[in-house]
Amino acid sequence: MKQLIFFLFFACCLHIVGFSQGNFVIQNKKETDKIRFKLINNLIIIPVEINGVELSFILDSGVNKTIIFNFLNITDSLQIKNTKTIFLRGLGEGEAIKALQSTNNISKIGDAVNLNQELYAVYSPNLNFAPRLGFPIHGIIGYDLLKDFVVEINYDSEYIRLTNPMVYNYKTCRSSETLEMEFYKNKPYVYLNVEIKGKQIPVKLLIDSGGSDALWLFEDDSLGIVTNKVFFEDFLGHGLTGSVYGKRSKIEKVLVNKFQLNNVNVSFPNQESLVYVKQHKGRNGSIAGDFLKRFNLIIDYPNSAVTFKKNKRFKEAFSYNKSGIELEQNAVRLTKEKDYDYRSDDDFMENNSIVLLKTKYKFSLKPAYSIVELRENSPAEKAGLMLGDVILYINNKSTDRFTLQQISHMFYDEHGQRIKLEVERNGVELTFVFYLDDVFQK
Repeated sequence: MKQLIFFLFFACCLHIVGFSQGNFVIQNKKETDKIRFKLINNLIIIPVEINGVELSFILDSGVNKTIIFNFLNITDSLQIKNTKTIFLRGLGEGEAIKALQSTNNISKIGDAVNLNQELYAVYSPNLNFAPRLGFPIHGIIGYDLLKDFVVEINYDSEYIRLTNPMVYNYKTCRSSETLEMEFYKNKPYVYLNVEIKGKQIPVKLLIDSGGSDALWLFEDDSLGIVTNKVFFEDFLGHGLTGSVYGKRSKIEKVLVNKFQLNNVNVSFPNQESLVYVKQHKGRNGSIAGDFLKRFNLIIDYPNSAVTFKKNKRFKEAFSYNKSGIELEQNAVRLTKEKDYDYRSDDDFMENNSIVLLKTKYKFSLKPAYSIVELRENSPAEKAGLMLGDVILYINNKSTDRFTLQQISHMFYDEHGQRIKLEVERNGVELTFVFYLDDVFQK
């Protein structure tokens, strides 16, 4: 009952200050707010409150619906209502997935509030990003938030700033480039140029902050969008309706007007994964997190413009996973470790002031990092590693000292770097050694 009263009081207060149903409004006098985010695997993770419950969402400019992953049945605590069953399709090779469409929810991001948030609660147990990121992810939000503000995304300092478009003041900056955005089904697109085999090609790309890679291109021989001679087949990621596989390679350049990025990672997803997304026939691919994080952005949906400003990551070389291993933090393991107990009674010798240290052991639950994808003919596969192996030690250090992101980052190290893994397989501990292999240096 207290919770219900709080919601009603909150709603009344917002209505008094002129809240517009169906939109986000910033509830402070300055009409702007700064929200910190976590950058995990090139993805922006922001705090979102739904019906009074604090959650973590991916800020994804590539989605036009706000989606909650209901693998933990969190909608029970969210008290969502006014629901009806629908089916959603997206990137991936699987079938459409079942979801509950819900209206009249209260969402809050910093000081920005929406009293009539439409949500789509997805019940697929496979749609769970937390194991791949090592961080709890409860949903995705994009268009519903971005449409109402000028949104600054500062990848350097890891914050977004939401500002009412009516009061936003653009600052003159010679070291930036502003491009016009086009929209298709409420998703933003820009025109860039890519250079493939010495030929510059204009391409129309989705701005996809919800993707971890740098650049995706759809192969098209007629346009010259083709795979380089050097490539490898790989797992590219999870879409809404399944896993996505394809080719990884490099292209010479990507140009954002005067800004030029060289030797850029590119992925070419398999055609089977693109049936739904290629309904927009003018689209040639996407720019995503590993590309976008090299800029600080101003995304202005109301004026159909996006501004790119180079940041400290701009000159970083594009790297990739050279081990062939993809990990998940999908369980915990029981570990035995020393527990030191200082004795102060019988072991204490008053005259000599000696305290003896007695060794005991205790059992603790630690995160378990399992191999869930293993690239064919990769260094890890050739060394004998297998799907399902649980990594216990990496380079003689226990994996419980690291986050999932820290371990994965080690696989992006330099060509020839030695990696030693101690794993558990069916209750047996095994040791493997391999060397990171950069196929593009051959």
